[in-house]
Amino acid sequence: MHKAVNILVSGGGTGGHIFPAIAIANGIKAQIPDARILFVGAKSKMEMEKVPQAGYEIEGLWISGLQRKLDLRNLSFPFKVLSSLWKAKKIIKKFRPHAVIGTGGYASGPLLYAAATKNIPTLILEQNSYPGITNKLLGKKVDKVCVAYDTVKKYFPEEKIVTTGSPIREMINHLNVTREEGIRHFGLDPEKTTLLVIGGSQGAQKINDAIASKLDEIVGSNRQLIWQTGKFSFNMAKEAVEKSAIKDFIEVVEFILRMDLAYAAADLIISRAGAIAIAEIVAVDKPAIFVPLPSAAEDHQTKNALALVHGKAALMVPEHALKEKLLPEITKLMDYKSNRLVMVQNLKRFKHPDATKNIVHEIMDMIK
Repeated sequence: MHKAVNILVSGGGTGGHIFPAIAIANGIKAQIPDARILFVGAKSKMEMEKVPQAGYEIEGLWISGLQRKLDLRNLSFPFKVLSSLWKAKKIIKKFRPHAVIGTGGYASGPLLYAAATKNIPTLILEQNSYPGITNKLLGKKVDKVCVAYDTVKKYFPEEKIVTTGSPIREMINHLNVTREEGIRHFGLDPEKTTLLVIGGSQGAQKINDAIASKLDEIVGSNRQLIWQTGKFSFNMAKEAVEKSAIKDFIEVVEFILRMDLAYAAADLIISRAGAIAIAEIVAVDKPAIFVPLPSAAEDHQTKNALALVHGKAALMVPEHALKEKLLPEITKLMDYKSNRLVMVQNLKRFKHPDATKNIVHEIMDMIK
């Protein structure tokens, strides 16, 4: 395709919506270098910072979610929807998109709705095993729905669904660093089994507390730990490590920039169960214990994790059971390599290495 192409992309509120949107934009640019891409996000949300950092322009809408309980903030919701619809129509009129893409989050609602009413080709990505409210509503209006889990198909019109998987960062999707490089980067011992604990970019306090309370048992004679805490738990974790007899075998960091090296070094991962975290862990073939965030909308993280648990490709420990269950599950996997190998084998059914390429193909198909 050689003609000039204008694409509007919307997704935000969390990294789970923003980073797939950026991956899709990068995928479009790889195929059509002179494509014009404009993002639309929610004012004051993290996309307003992350999208420009990735090299794309973004427009902000005055929109936020509906609070699930009685809340004064809900009084402004109808006005925000009307304001956002009005601005979305203005953006569409000025930018004249050939296609409009949504990856979830509040801002994608008004934009995709406005585009669909003008018969502009529309596509949404639902990367979780349970759809968010915005995507659920948009499913009836848009032309295509790209999904990562079969369990989500019942929520959308069958003829619109394409199973593509979740787009993830290219350096993770095609991991080209070795375990030795990862171990060296974190200053650890190549002979020991390595546990990687990640709680998302903000960290996960409940996971961090559970790790701190059992630190000496978790990091035994043949084990070591890479512990990404997030900024709120970092000092607590540092203190716990300083008091520990095995501090030489623990690398505590607030944030990991080189996740490719962390994944390469890991023999087992403890993580939240957001769609992108799971997609990355599946892509790098690592066994994992998932601890879903219980406050996630519609408890979708538990549903994400269960898809893998039922396929014997991961373990899950609910947050309320961390104190009793986390250490035995870590031991079961860290001390018995055969248990880890079974999981790695079962992960293969969940792999979608060409997710970004598949979604871009669907977009191009709509434009034609």
